[in-house]
Amino acid sequence: MATVPTSTGTYLASLFDPQVIADLINTKLINKIVFAPLAKIDRTLQGRAGDTVTLPYYSYIGAAADVNEGTDIPIRKLTQSTTPVTVIKIGVGAQLTDEAVLSGYGDPLGEAADQIAAAIADGVDTKLLAALNANTNAYYTGTAGQAVEPEDIPMALAMYGEDNDEAKVLVCDATLYAKLLKEDWIPASQIAAEVRVRGTVGMAYGCQVIVSNRVNGGNYHIIKPGALAIFSKRDTLVETDRDIVNQSTVVTGSKIFAPYLLDSTKAIKLVAGVAP
Repeated sequence: MATVPTSTGTYLASLFDPQVIADLINTKLINKIVFAPLAKIDRTLQGRAGDTVTLPYYSYIGAAADVNEGTDIPIRKLTQSTTPVTVIKIGVGAQLTDEAVLSGYGDPLGEAADQIAAAIADGVDTKLLAALNANTNAYYTGTAGQAVEPEDIPMALAMYGEDNDEAKVLVCDATLYAKLLKEDWIPASQIAAEVRVRGTVGMAYGCQVIVSNRVNGGNYHIIKPGALAIFSKRDTLVETDRDIVNQSTVVTGSKIFAPYLLDSTKAIKLVAGVAP
């Protein structure tokens, strides 16, 4: 019987090249992480010891004040402080049998890589959203139980002061989205050249709008580029292992990073209710 040469033959092991899969997953992650275009990517933590790092952040200068005619606008100092941030690891894996790889419908290996990329992107987004939820730079509707309404958005934008004309993204749920369609709405087809975030459905009050099930009527966010940061301790690592007992291959992907609200002045949390 003829022997398949190792140099030219296709072996199952070659289908699970960790480097190839890692490149594939990292490429997919660029498009799948919703907040990535708004986040600064920093790799200075790579190679540094420790699971807690001290990172800088800008303190909010406070809400704009009333200015009477002929009087000076109050000048406030923009201060930079530091805060400890814990480095975290997220990961997920998939197990494929030989039969699934060699005889499965479609591209099982590509599907596994896509699923792992989606899962890691989901994990990164979840952590970045948690950082946004912890933001103290917030606009409150002012009434207990009162949901955020379209008219609250321009009031919240006033917190940006003269920097209100910069690019910004509103993250809301389907309920507020439906209300915005009746307001000052520009469809996505008319702002295609300006879109900064995947999934943008249109623009309202100068904000590009994305709809997410992660937020609800009590917690929306207006975000400028540079508000968030992803401090990478280790880029996505893909590893494979062979189970010779049941003849299957396990593929895992993990990422070690520190999600971070770098500049709270560039993010406004819209909260239903009264300020604490």
